[in-house]
Amino acid sequence: SQLLPSMEQFLLEYNAESKSPMNLKLFMDAIKHICRIARVIRQPMGNALLLGVGGSGRKSLSRLAAYIGDFQLFQVEIAKGYGMAEWRDDIKSCLLKAGVEDQQVVFLFDDTQIVMSQMLEDINGILNQGDVPNLYPPEDMEKIMTACR
Repeated sequence: SQLLPSMEQFLLEYNAESKSPMNLKLFMDAIKHICRIARVIRQPMGNALLLGVGGSGRKSLSRLAAYIGDFQLFQVEIAKGYGMAEWRDDIKSCLLKAGVEDQQVVFLFDDTQIVMSQMLEDINGILNQGDVPNLYPPEDMEKIMTACR
């Protein structure tokens, strides 16, 4: 099959371009998962909830699938003092890239990054309605609408 050499080539290219290369051993089940993730994120409003034990490769396979689909990977960096203001700024940045700048974006978020329950409510709003209520003040909304015209 051509799938294994193709995936290994994508991994080599990813590692050559990435600041954090991945040392992955690709086997057929992992390749199938990469293909599924890539297929899902290519769909309009495509999103996936990946479940599995820690260390099973969900983030690594998602990163590779995003690379293969030529998506920009967006992941929040949780640091000491990270709060709702920083979270909202990160969400705004990601949504502006996807909406106003028309970039293909994968928002990668895992359970260890949940600092406040409001974060899950915001993600729920994005998945259900495509936006977070009251995220933008009226003056920002005007700029966004103008940019989208």
